[in-house]
Amino acid sequence: MDQGPSRAGQGRSGLALDLYRTMRRIRTFEERVAELFVRQQSAGSMLHLSIGEEGAAAGVGRAMVEGDSFTTHHRGHGVFLARGGDPNRMMAEIAGKAAGYCGGKGGSMHIADMALGHLGANAIVGGGIPAVVGAGLSYRRLRRPQVSVAFFGDGAMQQGILYESMNMAALWRLPVLFVCINNQYGMGTHIDRASASAAWDERARSFGLAAAMVDGEDTLAVYDAASALLAGARDGIPGYLGVSCYRFHGHARMDKSPYRDAAEEEAGRRRDPIARMANRLRGEFEVAGAEIEMVDAAAAAEMDTAMTFAIQAPLPEPAAMFTDVFAPDQPAPRPVADRIAAALGES
Repeated sequence: MDQGPSRAGQGRSGLALDLYRTMRRIRTFEERVAELFVRQQSAGSMLHLSIGEEGAAAGVGRAMVEGDSFTTHHRGHGVFLARGGDPNRMMAEIAGKAAGYCGGKGGSMHIADMALGHLGANAIVGGGIPAVVGAGLSYRRLRRPQVSVAFFGDGAMQQGILYESMNMAALWRLPVLFVCINNQYGMGTHIDRASASAAWDERARSFGLAAAMVDGEDTLAVYDAASALLAGARDGIPGYLGVSCYRFHGHARMDKSPYRDAAEEEAGRRRDPIARMANRLRGEFEVAGAEIEMVDAAAAAEMDTAMTFAIQAPLPEPAAMFTDVFAPDQPAPRPVADRIAAALGES
């Protein structure tokens, strides 16, 4: 769907508007996902929204190039959209429909698309991180210019697999970037109660990685930092980028976040990267308010279409549960009733 006018060729102003467009699309998509849940049209209840984190997805996603690969955590809708995901197929997957990226069998937390470089979302904290090390190794051995990027939350900063992966990436000088989207909470645990030090860039440097920390409220700063680290990764210097933001809602759709008080949530939501970019567009970049409104309207129309598509799309056929599970040359499994009947000599 047409996303409205683009200023891609107009320097920093065009970049800012395109980043705003991506963030607005992500925010609106997530709002429609929440509505899908309320309508009881989603497959399952564990929907993890990335509202408040759009600056990280848009900034890093824009700095990546065609052919780069990535993995995401269970809050990865925004990253996938920023890297070219089709909202119709994404919403259909979240609804458990056959038209989804994984035929409705992956759902929100296990979506993937190899054609777009999406190596898979992962519901295990830190579970997707080692996959980018493997991808980076393949790129280096094949002499390809791509970088593989691992997106994960602050909860994964306490996982050993991250540090094993960092060490291997640095040791073998792999084209890899580790991106921590720090939304301040691992489920209901604030980072102050999970980590004695939040100077996580220092941890990365201790392994030999290039590292930076940036405020996710400033999407242009995220883009600049990611661009520099990605350039280094292509030259054999793997990197780490920490992006600080605030998760507007609870851990999952059903979490009312009783562990946070109203004053904290109000202060956190004032860190809205979309509102900040809109203000910069009107002021610093002198973009007309009408043009920004066009972007907002286009995002709303696009995501309304995606939600309608998902609701109306057909469910998978029962036999599809075996597709992509067994090797193509293997016979289809026999229904349990048939096997019981055979065992009883009834067929």
